Amino acid sequence: MRHRMNWPDRRRFLAGSAAMLAGGASAVRAQTAPPKESPKLSARIAEFATGFDLGKAPPLAIERARTAFVDTVGVTLAGSTEKVAEIVRDMVRTEAAGSVASVIGASFKTSPQLAALANGVASHALDFDFTYTQGQLMAPVIPALLPLAEATGATPAEVLAAFIVGFEVCSRLTRANPTHNGVGSWHGTSTIGAITAAVACARLLKLPAAAYPDVIGIAVSMASGVNANYGTMTKPLHAGHAARNGMAAAMLGKAGLSASAAALEGRGGFFAAFARGIPWSAEPFNDLGRSYDLAEVGFRPKRYPSGGVIHTGIDAALQIRDELGPRVADITAIKAGIAKYAANRAGTDYPANMEAAKFNLQYVIAASLVNGVPKLTTFEPEAIKDPRVKALAAMVSVAIDPEFADAMEDYPTRVAVTLKDGRTVERLVVYASGTAKNPMSAAQMREKFFDCAAHAGVARPVAEKIATTLDRLGEQPSFNEFWPLIRRG
Repeated sequence: MRHRMNWPDRRRFLAGSAAMLAGGASAVRAQTAPPKESPKLSARIAEFATGFDLGKAPPLAIERARTAFVDTVGVTLAGSTEKVAEIVRDMVRTEAAGSVASVIGASFKTSPQLAALANGVASHALDFDFTYTQGQLMAPVIPALLPLAEATGATPAEVLAAFIVGFEVCSRLTRANPTHNGVGSWHGTSTIGAITAAVACARLLKLPAAAYPDVIGIAVSMASGVNANYGTMTKPLHAGHAARNGMAAAMLGKAGLSASAAALEGRGGFFAAFARGIPWSAEPFNDLGRSYDLAEVGFRPKRYPSGGVIHTGIDAALQIRDELGPRVADITAIKAGIAKYAANRAGTDYPANMEAAKFNLQYVIAASLVNGVPKLTTFEPEAIKDPRVKALAAMVSVAIDPEFADAMEDYPTRVAVTLKDGRTVERLVVYASGTAKNPMSAAQMREKFFDCAAHAGVARPVAEKIATTLDRLGEQPSFNEFWPLIRRG
């Protein structure tokens, strides 16, 4: 996903202007920039968010936003069947909150914030949601926007606009600090995601520009989540609490709760705290509102329901499987060359559960060689116990490949298998399925959605209505016919 947007050179980050790094602590409520100084980042975001006109958005941005809704609702329906989603739903149900907003894949309604929590967890439970640069940074946004829309009576066009606003802000936040997820050890889904969800919700609530600095400042203090919890139920919890916290920040800002107007770039702010010791730049915010990364860059739908940085390993294994056919049974050794960032996806122990299997390079390579394209069923208990997969996974040795050791945008994988007769078959995949240089087809996207819906027990006619509605999102006058479709029972 490369384009002209000039990802900052790490050596130039430290040269950021003192004016950008020294934001004050007082709240700035004026809608115009103070004289003789650059507007703070929150003010730039406010100007864009309140001035955005859906009618002037690039058609490709609208098309991709609709695709994002189809993909997200599909994976949320499927994720609603997982244990982590069930645990959170049970907690939400015991709160006995007002019956206002639908919980996707459930039979009950709850408060908008609790619905956002439950929806967010379900959306990320299977790790099947789309990615953008540093992971699933947008995961909390749609789970927050849908219940807020139901509670406020927002139109589909208003929701579509709020998503695009959120995406563009998210893009600038990740471009400003492109090592946030890696060197920083944060989980951007719950840090950048919380701020993004807050901005999107503020747009949906039609807040004035003067309220945005407070909303963003509140969200900065509510952002949290470390990538040490990858491979556990807490990782999808990050998406849920970011969705809830983002909505809460918008609602509190609307009510008048104050926060620093420089909570992003100021002393003790987001970048100072979360990028501590790591260079960052405010430059990506300069083109906010003048260009649309959703159209020019896009996002990456995930073809496989597992950690995205190991998808090139899956692609390479599938290519080898296609060549070998039944001779997969003759494999005696497997070598996988990966980037440094992907190294923490190579475990020493065979995965014992779904969460661990989704982030285990050895498992996904072995499962792909044995059974072909990984599906949702690939990560169920019976599939993990498959002795053929276990045997092949034990053969996989992993090393950092010097050719692409420091890759940070694309994560290539080189897979080489040795056969009984001594022959070696090798495949190198640089761009994973779903990326801009190796996109999923429309048929593959539809297949994914219907697979997800079927996994959740949604009847095909209902699934088709959901997909059709989201395909045309923004054209309908209301969501009235949509809400019953996403509830179960």
